[in-house]
Amino acid sequence: EKVEQALNKQVRIEAESSQVYLAMASWAEVKGLEGVAAFMYMHSDEERMHMLKLVKYINERGGHATISDLVAPKTAYGSPKEMFELLFKHLPSFKENFQWCILDKINLIGDDKGGLYLFDRDVKTLTVTPAATA
Repeated sequence: EKVEQALNKQVRIEAESSQVYLAMASWAEVKGLEGVAAFMYMHSDEERMHMLKLVKYINERGGHATISDLVAPKTAYGSPKEMFELLFKHLPSFKENFQWCILDKINLIGDDKGGLYLFDRDVKTLTVTPAATA
């Protein structure tokens, strides 16, 4: 029972993380940041797949995966930098893997639109190493 509760808690965490990425993807897409949007959509899908695997695992072992209400993520950001800073607060493991290659680049770019264009193009090529293998 305790394991089932812990796993159901993780189901919620994965679902909320997926929603955070999805909200960020939508904002980036509307702002014309196609690379950032693609990056965020990819990670939203990844978190959702984690959630689905947990749901199946719980149910297949005689438990009952529960789907709960989620905390609504923020849907608007002042800048890509603000968006990534909030992402790093929400997902500390993401920060460990990507802070140096995202925030540092955004800080170097500053207000340079050409730099932001190149960053947007390059960010979609980044991949996440799962924390368990990092």
